[in-house]
Amino acid sequence: MGPVTAGVLQLLALTGALALVHIPLGTYMARVYSSQRHLRVERWIYKGIGADPDTEMRWPAYLRGVLVFSLAGVLLLYALQRLQGVLPGSLGFASIDSDQAFNTAVSFVTNTNWQSYYGEQAMGHVVQTAGLAVQNFVSAAVGMAVAVALVRGFAGSRSGELGNFWADLVRGVVRILVPLAFVAAIVLVACGVIQNFSGVHTVGQFTGGSQEWNGGAVASQEAIKELGTNGGGYFNANSAHPFENPTPFSNLFEIFLILVIPFALTRTFGVMVGSVRQGYAILAAMGTIWLGFVSLMMWAEFSHQGPAFELANGAMEGKEVRFGIGGSSLFAVSTTLTSTGAVDSFHSSFTGLGGGITLLGMMLGEIAPGGVGSGLYGMLVMAVIAVFIAGLMVGRTPEYLGKKIGTREIKQAALYILVTPALVLVLTAAAMALPTPGHSMTNSGAHGFSEILYAYTSASNNNGSAFASLNADTQWFNTTLGIAMLLGRFVPMIFVLALAGSLARQTPVPVTAGTLRTGKPLFAGLLVGAVLIITGLTYFPALALGPLAEGLA
Repeated sequence: MGPVTAGVLQLLALTGALALVHIPLGTYMARVYSSQRHLRVERWIYKGIGADPDTEMRWPAYLRGVLVFSLAGVLLLYALQRLQGVLPGSLGFASIDSDQAFNTAVSFVTNTNWQSYYGEQAMGHVVQTAGLAVQNFVSAAVGMAVAVALVRGFAGSRSGELGNFWADLVRGVVRILVPLAFVAAIVLVACGVIQNFSGVHTVGQFTGGSQEWNGGAVASQEAIKELGTNGGGYFNANSAHPFENPTPFSNLFEIFLILVIPFALTRTFGVMVGSVRQGYAILAAMGTIWLGFVSLMMWAEFSHQGPAFELANGAMEGKEVRFGIGGSSLFAVSTTLTSTGAVDSFHSSFTGLGGGITLLGMMLGEIAPGGVGSGLYGMLVMAVIAVFIAGLMVGRTPEYLGKKIGTREIKQAALYILVTPALVLVLTAAAMALPTPGHSMTNSGAHGFSEILYAYTSASNNNGSAFASLNADTQWFNTTLGIAMLLGRFVPMIFVLALAGSLARQTPVPVTAGTLRTGKPLFAGLLVGAVLIITGLTYFPALALGPLAEGLA
């Protein structure tokens, strides 16, 4: 079997698996967030944190819950890292420096999971399990809660209420993420991913000697790392490390975990607003972009451009032989079109155009299908923009799901889509203009510029992957990337929740002959066009200076 055929078969198998679970998982999540019943363990949690899960919240109260909880997470994770040297199970590692501890705490709380450290050489068992793994669960649940709040804004009528943040947070963890991660961890252990708290000895294949690696609860952390679109690896090599991702099957399974909840949330959206067709329209837009990017990536990486490429049947530099170009391309596109940031190959070694595809995937806002929760609310904001554009073309007040898109709503949507481009472009320009940040670049020219652009794109969009050739463990990058992660996560959430509150206060308007049918393929096509055009206009100059210049050279 040729490598191209193998890549296509992996794509077909992955698509089939996602289609198989789409309806049951999406419907189940809709029931979870619509239920009026609280489980016993959930009641214990509510009592412990002093929250009343039955109190309905308007958007300012919902936002306060998000911010207070996230701030507490940053402070706790920062403290764990700074105290690591005196904690049990530290494996002899020293406490983390203040700037790196800040960067890492912000990174995991914002679901970015950017890592400027070597996991196996810096973090002990307590920080890994009680700190990083816990944030993998709760940061994903926060994103899902905000997405559900926006869905309730579309479904609500005149109340202005969006549900209860604490109930949505706890249900997301207890009823969705923990059960799915438990099953996924068992599958990963069966695939050969390690799960222990001891040293792991491996015999050197070529030297005849042995190597000693620190063990850890890798399978359980790997499961939620992918399922929650987090991405922070237990080892520095991330999902390219054989202890995290040993076989082609485990690689495909991890890609499945990355995509399964974001795609299924479109079904959740359709069920909660009372029209599954609306969910299918959003799914069609997401799936079209994802399939298009996978096809472009495979074309860029399989194209033979000289003797070395022909001998390797494509661009194999930076890729694991056990995954090949097909598996690596699938993983790279899926991790950058979501907010995962995990890697099974190194994007800096992709072809110029291939690296540009990973960059563009993040620049789209990671909405195809996007991060857990963040992908859905990002695409719904783009749907509001698309409806507004359609309304301008026909001279009619735009409506979406029975809600009028007026001045207030379109301003909130526009501010949402302007936040991350402003962070990416301003910080990239500052890093290129100042003398010190440039010292972290391994390469010069267009590729060096892509390193800096990729770092700020990854941080501002809460992705967390890196080009793997930039020395980001400096005070400048730890600080500015941390700020980019904070602003890139929570400022957009402000506009999303404000938009949800504005929509929830409206009375739905009846459908008329002039209403745009947003559950049809025509709207899905309009939505895809709006996403690509807005992103292209925003980022094209920066892409032209980096990956496009390198790819066309």
